[in-house]
Amino acid sequence: MRIVALTPETRSNILNDLLKRSPNHYSEYEKTVSEILNNVREKGDQALFEYTRKFDHFDLNAGNIRVTEEEIKDAYDQLDAGLVEVIRRSAENIRAFHEKQLRSSWFDTKEDGSLLGMKYMPIRRAGVYVPGGKAAYPSSVLMNVIPAKVAGVKEILMTTPPSQDGRVNPGTLVAADIAGVDTVYKAGGAQAVAAMAFGTESVAKVDKLTGPGNIFVALAKKAVYGYVGIDSVAGPSEILVLADHTANPEYVAADLLSQAEHDELASAILITTSAELAERVAEAVERFTENLSRREIIRKSLDNYGYILLAENMQDVVDAANEIASEHLEILTENPYEVMAKIHNAGAIFLGEYSSEPLGDYFAGPNHILPTNGTAKFFSPLNVDDFMKKTSIISYSREALEKVHKDIELFAVSEGLTAHANSIRVRFEEK
Repeated sequence: MRIVALTPETRSNILNDLLKRSPNHYSEYEKTVSEILNNVREKGDQALFEYTRKFDHFDLNAGNIRVTEEEIKDAYDQLDAGLVEVIRRSAENIRAFHEKQLRSSWFDTKEDGSLLGMKYMPIRRAGVYVPGGKAAYPSSVLMNVIPAKVAGVKEILMTTPPSQDGRVNPGTLVAADIAGVDTVYKAGGAQAVAAMAFGTESVAKVDKLTGPGNIFVALAKKAVYGYVGIDSVAGPSEILVLADHTANPEYVAADLLSQAEHDELASAILITTSAELAERVAEAVERFTENLSRREIIRKSLDNYGYILLAENMQDVVDAANEIASEHLEILTENPYEVMAKIHNAGAIFLGEYSSEPLGDYFAGPNHILPTNGTAKFFSPLNVDDFMKKTSIISYSREALEKVHKDIELFAVSEGLTAHANSIRVRFEEK
């Protein structure tokens, strides 16, 4: 990994490089995605089946689009029993964490007869997109589905691309069953997003759509926002490690590589105040990479978006971290809690040398669906609130309204909305 001095110029250059990975910069695919969405919206199942035959080479039809109970049972048989138990324990941790996020409706009444409140209700139907093939991640199934279940969503659909023989990744099916998915459909790509967003003869329209996918899925989600809710338009994975002289260089190197292996656009950055640590991390990265199965992907990722930045002091480290607003942020310093208190922008923060990023990916409980590409400045991890909607409650008695009706009328008239003013005034005119 290259070692670069942290300066205002290098920080700006790195930020510009990272932002180029955003799905917003892949407009050349938008026309193709738009055509797919429009076709599925207009032709329903016919278009969905045709695109599945074209892209996944599976003869999809109304009779085989749904995963059967027998297929789910077979998935359990194909998976190692130890792994099934780990998925169950992971699901328990995720559920326990998200149950703490639940909020109750509230109402505030006053003696004059006014009542104000907020009513919390789950959305009716949620849809989850799950990649297939080499990009099948059962952990993401748990992270998308369990918050919706905790929120009280009554129906959860899932789409995932089938193989040429119509099979679905067994880990994906087991995780879906454990998490509580109601129906799994064999469909992938932008066409599956369209099916959930608009509905077809076989796939019910959802109210909110979540889950990761390739650039076509990301652009499709972006395009259907407004017809349905979405979680976010996710970019490539990223990790930022903040470290001082006390950090273990092998731990740092291993954690950087844990994200670089995701894909060639993944970002792995270390910011440190220690030149010695920087050198030792760079050496360990090279040594570890030689023995990793995805080393070619890792090398391309690090060549494009891998940096070791040398800072003069910890305040510069913190300032850069807040500007980058990384998806995953590890703090490996003498006092990580002190540094954490100064961090304002990060998807998830991992404190100390035994809180490696994969702990959050698989097992701890907090959600690993996180904001990327600097969007941690204004977005949050996927959570129970993403599957809830809120309705304001307002009730005034005549006594309560009489106290304020002239204020409201004045405000409305000042905006030129005389009908608004009249709606209040008419209630107090003498008959």
